Amino acid sequence: MKKILLIVCLLSPIVGVQALDVDHELAYCHQQVLRALEQMKPYDYSMQPRNILSTDTHGRWNCRKASGWEWCSGFWPGILWMDYMATGDKRVKKAAEGFTQGLANILTNPIVDHDMGFLIHCSYGKGFEATGCEKYRRAILRASDSLATLFNPKVGTILSWPRHVKDYGGHNTIMDNMINLDMLLWASEHGGNPLLRDVAIIHATTTLRNHFRPDYSAYHVAVYDTLSGRFLRGMTHQGYSDSSMWARGQSWAIYGFTMMYRHTHDVIFLQQAMKVTDIYLQRLRETSNDWIPLWDMDDPRGHQGAPKDASAACVVASALLELSQFVVGEKSNRYHQVAINMLTDLSSERYQSRGRNVAFLLHSTGHHPAKSEIDASIIYADYYYLEALMRLKGLI
Repeated sequence: MKKILLIVCLLSPIVGVQALDVDHELAYCHQQVLRALEQMKPYDYSMQPRNILSTDTHGRWNCRKASGWEWCSGFWPGILWMDYMATGDKRVKKAAEGFTQGLANILTNPIVDHDMGFLIHCSYGKGFEATGCEKYRRAILRASDSLATLFNPKVGTILSWPRHVKDYGGHNTIMDNMINLDMLLWASEHGGNPLLRDVAIIHATTTLRNHFRPDYSAYHVAVYDTLSGRFLRGMTHQGYSDSSMWARGQSWAIYGFTMMYRHTHDVIFLQQAMKVTDIYLQRLRETSNDWIPLWDMDDPRGHQGAPKDASAACVVASALLELSQFVVGEKSNRYHQVAINMLTDLSSERYQSRGRNVAFLLHSTGHHPAKSEIDASIIYADYYYLEALMRLKGLI
């Protein structure tokens, strides 16, 4: 395998030259996967890794029962499938098959919220990409039909949290939901109901219209009148405040609108992807001492006191590697270079877990207001980190 060596010139405020060796980082991920699999024996395929807390001393994944309520259940099978695509290791493939099958109950139970894309497309979808297995394609189509039942045509979006309609006083849609549109669009292109494409486009267009402040920073939650469809307000659920830039929410917007352009080639989605990216990068340079954001860019503690969110950097890095291919000139070069800068920081001793635990990365933040998963290793950070490395290598 030819080694790819990328020389990265980091920009202010960190000055210097570092090297990102993609093959080395992919090999590191593979070794961490093998370590984790060894620790998980004998396998209970229904138990999926979620986090390793900063207070844990055992160094292994804390697992949770796979279900529609556990939105992170699909990331570990997806990691295994990507690792198999990168290495061809049959041991990893066998584990990927088992942990993917461990999600099967989600397909037969009633849908509980919008997370079907995270659950099924990040697992079965990566499995289909790796193998072309027909049962994986059918599973994605089934999950897409289920997700579409949450679409409210009066509002023009998918209901994210049915359980919170009374709490918020209306139909709620969260920015995270943009990622689940990928599954709907994929399904419409692979033998599913063609109306799934319409649902995704209408949802994305409504989100574009209502989910952003004038500077293109995103609300986490948009609330609509369930009957009339009227936009009522934007607010947060996991961010610092209703007016702050929650880093992972903005990363979902960057990734989501980039993905929408990939599927539709509609320039309105490309323009939105660039606008939400540019404000993110501007605020990142204003608030962070490296290429990894604070969990919320408006946390008044700043980079000396507020926890980081490596997961947001992983999502953005993966998205920018794709977005850089859709634009030209200086913009393309900048997005590509920034993605490499992010991956270089993430691959440093400061952020990689290495011998400290079996995850790829440290320093992610889950739900800060709930004091949950703060400064932790979290499974979706690893998923998007590996996806970004695979994109850079040209394997995705």
